[in-house]
Amino acid sequence: MRMSGAPATPAAHPAPASRPTDAERVRSILAAAHSMTVVADGLRTEVRHLDGTDPMGRLHLHPAAPAAGNPAAALHDDRPAIRLEFTDIAPTPVRDRVRARVTVLGRLLTPYTDGGTESGGAESGGAPDSTCMEFAQAVLETEDGFSYIGLDELDAACPDPLAPYEAGMLTHLLDDHHDLVTLLLRLVRPLPADAIVRALPVAMDRYGITLRLEQRRSHHDVRLPFPSPLDDVEQSGAQIQALFSAARRRSHRNTLPA
Repeated sequence: MRMSGAPATPAAHPAPASRPTDAERVRSILAAAHSMTVVADGLRTEVRHLDGTDPMGRLHLHPAAPAAGNPAAALHDDRPAIRLEFTDIAPTPVRDRVRARVTVLGRLLTPYTDGGTESGGAESGGAPDSTCMEFAQAVLETEDGFSYIGLDELDAACPDPLAPYEAGMLTHLLDDHHDLVTLLLRLVRPLPADAIVRALPVAMDRYGITLRLEQRRSHHDVRLPFPSPLDDVEQSGAQIQALFSAARRRSHRNTLPA
């Protein structure tokens, strides 16, 4: 089945990129999700304890059936609509912690079940039930606006290899190596004209680290690219150390208060 949680095979020679595509970002948010809201038959169900397993393992997406030359049929489609809602929240205590929202829209092909996680079905060792869904579109909402992703694009995208580990990596960096976060400010060119009150890591993906620079009345994000994109989480240590080494070679002072 499509979108059963297995990543697509990357292209042999992908085009150079400095950040995830919208489809890759959606797949990464799904892969790292620990909860979602399901809206079906007029009811909202909060599904928790996904434990970082891609929810598409239980909600299988299928392409929409052709109208077969009868557009009026779509107007009388009695299959219930379903909406899956995900919120991507920064793991660090930055301002405005909501990084993105993802909505997956479609119609149910089989009755919806949450797999028994709330009632203990999955935890008791039984295989979770799956639900088939006719996919309409995925909507990614960020501070830059809305993006609409089709099934072929979503099906071909790979989750970021750091997605399941990002929260732990960022909190470890902030809690145990805050001095190194300050060091990374040396790589920010140009620095904001207004004094930086606080700098915190807000995101990390295979292409680099994003810092949120908080000023007295505003904030903005700065991406610091790795020397080369990661293919595996095991490569992250060397790439992060490369950023620290590059920062140490820079001489300008940061503007954080002492």
